[in-house]
Amino acid sequence: MLRFPLVPLLLVALAFPVGAQSLLHPAYTFTAETFAPVAAALPEPYRTAVLADPKAFLADYKPLLSKPNDLLVLVDKKNELPGEYEPDDLVTLKAPAVVVNKGGMKFRKAYLPALIAMISAAKKQGLTLQVSSAYRSWVYQKNTFQMYANRDGLATAERYSARPGRSQHQLGTVIDFGSVEPSFADTKEGQWLDAHAEQFGFSMSYPKDQEALTGYVFEPWHFRYIGVEACAVQKKWFGDLQQLLTEFHASQGAVLKAALRK
Repeated sequence: MLRFPLVPLLLVALAFPVGAQSLLHPAYTFTAETFAPVAAALPEPYRTAVLADPKAFLADYKPLLSKPNDLLVLVDKKNELPGEYEPDDLVTLKAPAVVVNKGGMKFRKAYLPALIAMISAAKKQGLTLQVSSAYRSWVYQKNTFQMYANRDGLATAERYSARPGRSQHQLGTVIDFGSVEPSFADTKEGQWLDAHAEQFGFSMSYPKDQEALTGYVFEPWHFRYIGVEACAVQKKWFGDLQQLLTEFHASQGAVLKAALRK
């Protein structure tokens, strides 16, 4: 997980008057002093933006604190899921509701309505969002990663494929659409998803030019369901970068939840 230095005391003092003990938001117990370490978990320029309007940030973030933990769990190259983890509500994706390029693919039942709604909205525009990959078990990912490593070498494979336990696909909330090629970004379907997926709660996990942050090359086909509210927070406060949101939630989500007033 990326770690960032604490906010310098001078910046905190400038952002909040010394001695100000009023609550930043009526739904939380945070004062300027107790909220400062939370904001410190953010890199610039997002930290400055949050400190400039903590009340708005806390209001926007509040709905995320009541969502299931799996929606924003951090799964990346340094944070993995247990090998035995498998969602208990997986259902098989089937036509005509979902267009698939192979049988047996599964997705979380709880979030299937959002996926179907997105596919239906695209269909009304004359577009077909074909599902190419969905849930993958730990074992499936192990075999897939090894195949790529054998073919392209370990270093290259790690740029576009996750090791077992470190794939978001194991969550059952991820869909790969279309050709699973960079050229998908230039298709009408890829462009539609880029512009509209957030309206249905889906977030592109690995955006263009963010390999240094996410650890993976641009994957315009890979979308993770995190919920409409989380997508809005991601766009407004985290530069529309899912990685930053999930890193922050991993380190500060419990702190924010504990600060909610009963």
